[in-house]
Amino acid sequence: MKILKTSLFVILSIILFNISGSISAQEHHNTKEGIQFFEGSWDEAIAEAKKQNKPIFLDVYASWCGPCKALKARTFPNADAGKYFNENFINVSLDAEKGDGIQVKRDLNVHSYPSLFILNSEGKPLVYTAGFLQAEELISLGKAGLKNNSPNN
Repeated sequence: MKILKTSLFVILSIILFNISGSISAQEHHNTKEGIQFFEGSWDEAIAEAKKQNKPIFLDVYASWCGPCKALKARTFPNADAGKYFNENFINVSLDAEKGDGIQVKRDLNVHSYPSLFILNSEGKPLVYTAGFLQAEELISLGKAGLKNNSPNN
């Protein structure tokens, strides 16, 4: 009986692992229409923002953060958010505990995750919020950042 329970547990674990893998693959696939994040260093992102004369949308996260994971799974893949942010910003996502994220976290005085910034092309903060946002709320944050980045402000 004990062997049967162990076998059943192993089989169910394999099934659940395969299901979660396919869900992750679907989430990754959905990001194609969502926000596209810059692949490169922080310095390269700043240079690209200057080159394109665009502000930066910056997501500072931690790998263990639940709301950060929810943003990546539910908000960033949203088509409307993707269209808006891909057209108007250089989008950057940094792990605050690795690589360039460590210094950026210090420079921007980040104390909670996720920390979401709209920065000008020089890297100066224009708008900031922390925590999970729905796609509509994120777009509002982006609009506020663009307004603060305009020469009339």
